[in-house]
Amino acid sequence: MYNLTDVGTIKEILARHGFHFSKSLGQNFIINPSVCPRMAAESGIDADSGVIEIGAGIGVLTAELAKLAKKVVCIELDKRLLPILGETLKDFDNIEIINQDVLKTDLAALIKEKFDGMPVCVCANLPYYITSPVIMTLLESRLPIEAITVMVQREAAQRLCARVGSRLSGAVTVAVDYYARAEKLFDVSAGSFMPAPKVDSSVIRMDIRKEPETELTDEKMFFKMVHAAFGQRRKTAANSISSGMGIPKELAARAIAECGLPPAVRAEELDMRELSQLSEKICDLLKSC
Repeated sequence: MYNLTDVGTIKEILARHGFHFSKSLGQNFIINPSVCPRMAAESGIDADSGVIEIGAGIGVLTAELAKLAKKVVCIELDKRLLPILGETLKDFDNIEIINQDVLKTDLAALIKEKFDGMPVCVCANLPYYITSPVIMTLLESRLPIEAITVMVQREAAQRLCARVGSRLSGAVTVAVDYYARAEKLFDVSAGSFMPAPKVDSSVIRMDIRKEPETELTDEKMFFKMVHAAFGQRRKTAANSISSGMGIPKELAARAIAECGLPPAVRAEELDMRELSQLSEKICDLLKSC
């Protein structure tokens, strides 16, 4: 079995296959030997679990997941990595590599076909450029998964795991909190990768809620309002909502007042209960217009 965190071994394998890193795909391979075992161990998987990995690299995390899980299905976009993974993961019989774009993959169908009723988790070292699209796709699709454990840029991790109503919160914070309970597990320095990125990373875990804790009459309207409210952070919530939703400022201001909120309140000052109440109030006022 290869030591896939040894720089010399990595370089030798990549050279033999004529592989060069792709900046456009955000490829950074993990060389810190402690990261992937810890990530796999804290992802919540066990011997009965199925795991979806997004982006295998040369298989460092894939191998650690395969040691713990019943089955690992990895969705890898870069077809140049397929022969490399065929070599580095040849000792495992519970790994399947699928050469697809995760954002174009029918994940519900994949889960049904590949995991046969197993509890399923997602675990991945996500390229920075697709962090939000992938996470939101996983959450909004309401897939039958139990947890999502991902390594992301540290700044992104702070937003994803922030408390709704705090300075760091944003539209993505609200969305994550609606669908899951998020926590940061540990930090990973830039030097843990080859090539080293310019920023540090963090591993976070999102445990999927069976049902949202926030009751909404109109979920679509809620998220439309949230995106509008956080779309112009320097403005008051009334101005941002009015501009982003295309509704009169007077209506937005009235909704805020009738929710008992200060006229100049900003979106990041509102907790989940206040945001949901504001959404409901805007719905009521729009219906009465």
